[in-house]
Amino acid sequence: MATYISRSPDETAALGEQWGREAQGGLVIGLSGELGAGKTQLVKGLARGLNITERIHSPTFALINIYESGRLPLFHIDLYRLDRPEQIVAAGLDQYLNPKGVTVIEWVERWFPSAPQHATRNTQHVPRPTSMAWVTLEELSKTERRITYENIGA
Repeated sequence: MATYISRSPDETAALGEQWGREAQGGLVIGLSGELGAGKTQLVKGLARGLNITERIHSPTFALINIYESGRLPLFHIDLYRLDRPEQIVAAGLDQYLNPKGVTVIEWVERWFPSAPQHATRNTQHVPRPTSMAWVTLEELSKTERRITYENIGA
């Protein structure tokens, strides 16, 4: 597990950009954190690292935004409006757990409630991702965030 301290939205985006440059196809990144913790800012940086040219928007009302202009496609999912894994699977989002590109899931704990240690276990409603990282963003102050990254594998 790696821990980072971000002191600004730009630092959070820069961290995401670094991860985007290193990302390989098939990666699923689950983001957990309160409203305003910086989840979407991290995704914007990740997209920049993937060389995505489209403007990144939070998919809160669309559930998913797909960006295909970069070196890998980015599937950006926001589960804020869904409460249970069964709703997520019914929405057809499980197909993005084994992406050709990179999938980022905001509010991942709504899909994998007992994660990160159990996030990759098969259950009736939770298909297994090929490769997954669990990222938690914690607000330490108005401008400071603790970001923890844990590769929970396959």
